[in-house]
Amino acid sequence: MLSGKRILLGVSGGIAAYKAVEVLRKLMELGAEVRVAMTRNAARFVAPLTFSALSGKPVLTDEFSEDGWGPMGHIAVTDGLDLALVAPATANIIGKLSAGIADDALSTALMAAECPVIIAPAMNERMFRNAFLQRNVGSLRAAGIRIVEPDIGALACGTSGQGRLASPDRIVQAVQAALSLKDLAGVTVLVTAGPTREPIDAARFISNPSTGKMGYALAIEARNRGADVMLISGPTHLHPPQGVNYRSVTTAAEMHRAVREHASQCQIIIMAAAVSDFRPKEPFERKLKKEEASLAVTLERTEDILQGLGDARRGQVLVGFAAETDDLIRNAGYKLKKKNLDLIVANTIGLPGRGFASDMNEAVLMERGGKITELPHMTKTELAARIMDAVVELKKNQGL
Repeated sequence: MLSGKRILLGVSGGIAAYKAVEVLRKLMELGAEVRVAMTRNAARFVAPLTFSALSGKPVLTDEFSEDGWGPMGHIAVTDGLDLALVAPATANIIGKLSAGIADDALSTALMAAECPVIIAPAMNERMFRNAFLQRNVGSLRAAGIRIVEPDIGALACGTSGQGRLASPDRIVQAVQAALSLKDLAGVTVLVTAGPTREPIDAARFISNPSTGKMGYALAIEARNRGADVMLISGPTHLHPPQGVNYRSVTTAAEMHRAVREHASQCQIIIMAAAVSDFRPKEPFERKLKKEEASLAVTLERTEDILQGLGDARRGQVLVGFAAETDDLIRNAGYKLKKKNLDLIVANTIGLPGRGFASDMNEAVLMERGGKITELPHMTKTELAARIMDAVVELKKNQGL
């Protein structure tokens, strides 16, 4: 979360300037107070009024115009800043920053900013590969400025390569990582996410509706707090988060092997994956034809990964999840005790607009010591922060 954080969004004059509008929106959704400074060329791609209307603040565009920031706008816009972000950052603004040139509203404001700086380059691939540009990027890195590397893909000039602006989600993640509490610095965290798939034949499988959003949000939150994170994920459509160790699995057996391999090295284990409880005992190697006779599939139980962790754990915080259709507190409490957990995150299946596949959820946190915390309807990003708050407190109480 970025509640109360003051961020300067610098927009320079590239075709990707329109994407800065989405970056602004996402930052504000997370509670940030965003101020915007634009180069004159950026204002030719996107009208300053767009940013002003969304941010609720005047936009700094000219060092000789008051722009609502007063006669010293380049100073006023940077007062009390927590972070400055330039997205997109053209080769021109990167060169100015590297050389210490301050000759327009944005570069002058950046010179006055006494806070961490992040830049997200965007340009043609040949420009990005240019030796002078790479030297400038290197000098900015050496000065402590964080770089959100551009994506590889279709470029405005019609070619394809590295140079397109990183996705708004990646940029916002970089901001969160720079501004978050570091109360998990030096801590190793294992997070599992997503569903598993248990094959029936070569084309069909048993699975569940999990999309992995909750587990990925938890991995990102742990990373933002300074943890060394291992994310083990079943099949999802989500991209692996930046700055997180990632391992992809498909079946419950693969998940079991991966967790066993990493669990002993981790101080915190969060089992957010929806692992299948059953699998076909003898899956067919070929694809079955629907014209064939009626089919009977014999199921067997999969490995109880969470129970194994609970039985074997030593000096770890262990977190499980319980998705129930009824008797939420009773069923989750039973699982908390049986699996030897420190914390269980319980939620009811089937509530509209939350849970599986949704960006929203509500949950009950139940701790080993009997503490119960009800969390209202909120985004999974917000929920991840609340869960990690509880995990950090449990870790402190256990002296880990």
